[in-house]
Amino acid sequence: MNVQRSSVVVIGGGPGGYEAALVAAHLGAAVTIVEQEGVGGAAVLTDCVPSKALISTADYLSEFHAAADLGLHLEDESGESVHDAKAELPQINSRILALAGAQSDDIAARLREVGVRIVAGTGRLLNASRVAVDRADGGTEELEAEVILLCTGATPRVMDTARPDGERILTWQQIYALDELPERLIVVGSGVTGAELAQAYLGLGSEVVLVSSRDRVLPGEDPDAAEVIEEVFKKRGMEVLGRSRMAAVERVSDEAGDGVIVRLEDGREVRGSHALLAVGSIPLTSGIGLEEAGVKLTESGHIVVDKVSRTSVRGIYAAGDCTGVLPLASVAAMQGRIAMSHALGDAVTPLNLRVVSANIFTDPEIATVGVSQKEIDEGQVAADVLTLPLSRNPRAKMLGITDGFVKLFAEPGSGSVLGGVVVAPRASELIFPVTIAVAHRLNVDQIASTFTVYPSLSGSIAEAARRLHAPH
Repeated sequence: MNVQRSSVVVIGGGPGGYEAALVAAHLGAAVTIVEQEGVGGAAVLTDCVPSKALISTADYLSEFHAAADLGLHLEDESGESVHDAKAELPQINSRILALAGAQSDDIAARLREVGVRIVAGTGRLLNASRVAVDRADGGTEELEAEVILLCTGATPRVMDTARPDGERILTWQQIYALDELPERLIVVGSGVTGAELAQAYLGLGSEVVLVSSRDRVLPGEDPDAAEVIEEVFKKRGMEVLGRSRMAAVERVSDEAGDGVIVRLEDGREVRGSHALLAVGSIPLTSGIGLEEAGVKLTESGHIVVDKVSRTSVRGIYAAGDCTGVLPLASVAAMQGRIAMSHALGDAVTPLNLRVVSANIFTDPEIATVGVSQKEIDEGQVAADVLTLPLSRNPRAKMLGITDGFVKLFAEPGSGSVLGGVVVAPRASELIFPVTIAVAHRLNVDQIASTFTVYPSLSGSIAEAARRLHAPH
């Protein structure tokens, strides 16, 4: 068996892995990445990048349909008005997969430019300084390392009563193989993934039923934001079944045609052409030698790490969804960068989840940072709260935006910005100034006295800050 020496071995080439590799290479380490599916991992190839590309396509189609409200009318060559546009799913999926592949290739090229060795295959721990690799080409090798970083990610959770077949019953990683738009799609699960993809397919032209086991969609998010999104879903024609827990999903073929039946625990049955399962994920941590090496796991199978990404074994670090810290590509990347800085002796700042900005790519988007409304309502954090509807913003009026708001949380007395919520188109961009304020402990007066363009959506952030001013 071939034995290679490397000062850093990274198992998993997703955001946590490849960002860590770039840092390690910059700090002078010899780095090897072991990746099974392709550089970028699920985030680039089957999850984040493809899903957001699909959502962007649906948003574009929605803008086409909304053009009439702005006084715009399209005509064909004969002068007849064009009132509709059709989504060609095979072409859409082909573009999405090509885009994801190109992004993966770009990341791989950058890694090779800085000297990172990429090995296609699966890795498992032999001990705290040795990794065995089953190569995709059939060979095997062992890698010796001073530092090992585990970035194995997670996979969609499936249930015995709802087994995906890749044709009619699908996980979110299987949807890009569809060759036709689902006529009636039943989305099981109303968390972030379920909500995003339900609205994407609704925008593309599918009839969509969203099955939520909770009182409302997006149960873990800001309640005011979730209420707006659920109202938008219903207004646009989505059927939302609240307090409806799935018991089983079955594929059927009868006189009504091929399709699926989702059976609910209360005895109801929901029929559709396809079902999309979005019921969470499980970490990919079994069978890779973690227990044998002494790496501590939680009951859910996640790797236990501290704020600098160390596991329970000296020299072994972990980052990303396999840790269960926060399932965001940005957090995985930060964990990986922190791990390498700590392991290789560079200056390091421990992970601070209070300054993590997150976004849900519904339409409108929901972006959050800092403390939450729930923490304030439960008395865990004292804060003044100001919510400003976007419908009053002049730029929003010009763009035809009727749904959404800006919400800021400020510390009583000092006025320090503790957090915020933005519900708006491109909220992922608008949350940045609020994130800067939270990260650098700016107060509402500093935000309020900063110039904004008129008219602009960001003007509502400054206006909210002005309204939180406490006279001295």
